[in-house]
Amino acid sequence: MSLITRCPVCGTAFRVHSSQLAAHSGTVRCGKCGGVFNGVAALVEEGEQRLALEPSPQLGLFDPGRRAAEPGGDRGPQPIPEFLADDAITRRARWLWGAAAILAVIAIAVQFAYRFRAELAATAPQVRDPMRAICKPLGCEVPLPRRAELMSIDSSELQADARREGLIVLNAVIRNHARFPQDYPALELTLTDEADRPVLRRVLAPGDYLEQARRDELVRQGVAAGTEAVLRVFLDTSRTRATGYRLYLFYPT
Repeated sequence: MSLITRCPVCGTAFRVHSSQLAAHSGTVRCGKCGGVFNGVAALVEEGEQRLALEPSPQLGLFDPGRRAAEPGGDRGPQPIPEFLADDAITRRARWLWGAAAILAVIAIAVQFAYRFRAELAATAPQVRDPMRAICKPLGCEVPLPRRAELMSIDSSELQADARREGLIVLNAVIRNHARFPQDYPALELTLTDEADRPVLRRVLAPGDYLEQARRDELVRQGVAAGTEAVLRVFLDTSRTRATGYRLYLFYPT
């Protein structure tokens, strides 16, 4: 429905639609002088007098940044109506909530990457070195995965060393069945007597059974996916009388 409202500041009449007046409880801004007024209260009858109507300024009626231009000078910025100020506060609040949500997502992503850094590095080996570079100044590490259920001892043998009395040699082959490299496991060796009773138990860490000259390199690389590692360990059993043994692998917690 087309209506006519008159600006009480400059007297300019505008033809407006009821939908424009319904917005913001009828508060409008004059497109000519910039004055803010209640368009409903300023409605006039078209038949009361001959009016020179200005075309409806459309969105200009509600433009808070519009300045009035009067003959003889610039009136300067007009006060922003309360409903427009409320909109500005709402936009600011939305921006703050959006920034907070982005920071929360980043924090969760960082925590996830830290908690599952070993799995991420195993799934995407190309990110291992960058992750290690990030972790180094923070005092953290990017370990290889430790899935004991995907590791096995394919074969093992314990025999006396013919060259040195009281010395035995443990030969074993461990296999990584995973599709990603894994850390070398710890080995628990238990020597038993004729009645299968334990007489000596020893836990061998990777540093105990890996080749000393290449120990750091082997620990860093781990057991490659789908491959096996051959181990050879010398043990002094001169103080025990063992006739059998048991060998298990595990990852310390």
